[in-house]
Amino acid sequence: QVQLVESGGGLVQAGGSLRLSCAASGRTSSRYATGWFRQAPGKEREFVAAISRSGGSTIYQDSVKDRFTISRDNAKNTVFLQMNNLKPEDTAVYYCAATGGGVALHQEGYNFWGQGTQVTVSS
Repeated sequence: QVQLVESGGGLVQAGGSLRLSCAASGRTSSRYATGWFRQAPGKEREFVAAISRSGGSTIYQDSVKDRFTISRDNAKNTVFLQMNNLKPEDTAVYYCAATGGGVALHQEGYNFWGQGTQVTVSS
């Protein structure tokens, strides 16, 4: 089992930046590939980015590819999502998720989820 806690969300103006953190406790986080998902009001949860156990492989949703960066510090059991040039359409609750398998694009590929952190981008 692993427990995930997200932090770093908040209110920011369009064009601004935020860095989300996903802190893992329990079993060593380096055993898990980790993804970020988001859910906007009235919409389904969608994939944002994911990173392999070692951090050597990353994948992004096309709409964030040039603005967001996912990274991890296994010594600190933490995965980060650096979000730059934020847009109002990035407003959502952001969730991190972990899987003992490989990097996955779909929610069904993840076993463990955090509670989410709200990101609001004003225009």
